[in-house]
Amino acid sequence: MEIQERVVATAAELVAASKDADVQKITVRGNLTGAPTVRLAPGQTLSGADAQAAIVFAGGDGLQLSSDNLVRSISLHTKPEKRAIFNDTSVSSLGRMQLAGVTTTGQVQILARDKVRSGHVEVDGLDVTAADARAQTDRPQGYGVHVLQGAFTLWNMQADAGVTISARLVGLNAGRAVSPVRGSGIFVSGAGFEGGRLSVSLLETGAIYSDGGIAPGTPDAITGGVFTVFNAFVDVVRNRGPVTTYGVNDMVLDNWGSVDRWIAEDKITSYGPSGIGFVNFGTVNELEMQAPIETFGQGARAFNVYTGTVNRGIFDRITTHADGAVGIQISQPIGTLEVRRGIETFGGTGDSLVKGVVVSLSAIGLSLKPGSSARAIDIRGGVTTHGKGISPLELEGSIGKLSIDGGVAAAGPLKTS
Repeated sequence: MEIQERVVATAAELVAASKDADVQKITVRGNLTGAPTVRLAPGQTLSGADAQAAIVFAGGDGLQLSSDNLVRSISLHTKPEKRAIFNDTSVSSLGRMQLAGVTTTGQVQILARDKVRSGHVEVDGLDVTAADARAQTDRPQGYGVHVLQGAFTLWNMQADAGVTISARLVGLNAGRAVSPVRGSGIFVSGAGFEGGRLSVSLLETGAIYSDGGIAPGTPDAITGGVFTVFNAFVDVVRNRGPVTTYGVNDMVLDNWGSVDRWIAEDKITSYGPSGIGFVNFGTVNELEMQAPIETFGQGARAFNVYTGTVNRGIFDRITTHADGAVGIQISQPIGTLEVRRGIETFGGTGDSLVKGVVVSLSAIGLSLKPGSSARAIDIRGGVTTHGKGISPLELEGSIGKLSIDGGVAAAGPLKTS
């Protein structure tokens, strides 16, 4: 049977095509404005005819997907606090849901809840230029905090542990340096510490810029630039572009799930208070930070393991610039850590958020807390602190082998002219 295609050039034609059961492929020509919310029927595809193809929605949510939908080579725009793409949870399966070469203003949110109990999500190029997910009240909770959804959110919310949603997510970008997305950046999650699973073969991001917009002094809310939440099982996370967060409690990279390999090829930066560079509460087999981690906010540690473990961690350079901003802090047994170009901190003692509680920390370079252990830690480039009275090392756990090339120095505050 020949696939029936309809080319549309107005919002009214788009609505009519989406409701015609005989139309399997909808092609958008030009810039369609004032569109209402549009639902794709199962099996329908939506594509742009050329580089100018776009749909501007009339202020509400935008495109609703059902099952086995493909959206390709098109821009979809609504208000940042609305959803540019979302899904119908009254169908039994996502089927094979595909986004390729899509640009949005507004959140992309795909949820497995209600009747949705199966499906696969494939993304090959998605740029969320602006989004604000702070009004989304469904938020994972754990470790004393809840997590704000992201500009891109893929969440299996089914409590049944027998429900698995699979995904391959490549080429995800969110925000701009001058206008970050609000809430988290990229958010992938299963149902909870138990329940439905999200299985991701590859999560690959480009540039991510996010500001959670969390009010100062809020101890029980966090975001992540890239966040693999609980019951997310990911073969490979690869950050090909910079990941930067700007606000209070905005983690840059955060893992509550299980990741086999996590590679960051570009710089990891946070500017806000308690904005940690990489925080791990789950399991990471191999972690490789090929570019520097640098934090600027009070209590903004560069790397910590408070729960779970990292089997092997490799870092380029670690730098923090504020009170309470520890370089590396370990509270659990881990495998090996390697730092190739040193650890340097520039702060003293100050408040930082730890598991939903604000505590006082000192900007120590390398801190192993009681109950922690490491098979081996190898640091080249030395460990240096600049805060008054701040020790470079705090070794209250056990280390099989510790090697530091480049010296250990409590250099004290930098002199100003």
